[in-house]
Amino acid sequence: MDEILRDCIVSLMAILAISGILYVFLMTRHRERMALMERGLSPDEFSNKKNIFRATLRYGLLGVGIAIGLLLGNFVDRHFDVPRNAAFISMIFFFGGISLIVSFLIDRKLND
Repeated sequence: MDEILRDCIVSLMAILAISGILYVFLMTRHRERMALMERGLSPDEFSNKKNIFRATLRYGLLGVGIAIGLLLGNFVDRHFDVPRNAAFISMIFFFGGISLIVSFLIDRKLND
């Protein structure tokens, strides 16, 4: 019974903490936007569609890099004398890093 109560309390506290962080973030953003609008700035300056595209590209390439890292980590684990954990972790970080570099190069090319 004590374990169930402990798990419920931990879950409830985690949900409350996340909700509190989201509330503070959203209220701060709302107050900041209202203060800027009072000074005469237009609300159109808040929509950042260009950065949304770039973030989507970055996360998409990162996901592809991690997937390739998992596949090649499995390949390295089966065909070479490399420990399983080292094979997976190294390949995930290697291809995740390569995908972020490719994302940066594409982003820089789009800026020019």
